[in-house]
Amino acid sequence: MVEKASKRIALPNYIKMYRDLIEKKFPERLNEFKVTLDKENLTSLEVIELNDLLFGKKSKEQEVHEHKYRAYDKQTILRIIRYQRQHQLNDKDLALHFKLSRNTIARWKRIFRNYINVLSEPT
Repeated sequence: MVEKASKRIALPNYIKMYRDLIEKKFPERLNEFKVTLDKENLTSLEVIELNDLLFGKKSKEQEVHEHKYRAYDKQTILRIIRYQRQHQLNDKDLALHFKLSRNTIARWKRIFRNYINVLSEPT
């Protein structure tokens, strides 16, 4: 019988990519990013933050174009929703803070409703 191929998705190794980039283009800044690059995994938000620190802020036009291609993993989405609860933000303020649409936040809340309920339970 033929085995089904694993549906495991290979994620990019951002730590290796950014370490190589910093060593080649910004060797003097290696110590600045040592803590981040010593982590086992990077979240989507950490990758975006690392990119902004290395290359600076982009123009509004570039930001809008690149924003179309952003993807967030489950861990990052739950972290964003947790941030909203901790800082008592409404969807509009959260959307402005993370440069997302209110519809995206509402959709995430609907999709991850069960996880959000677990997050809000007292420990």
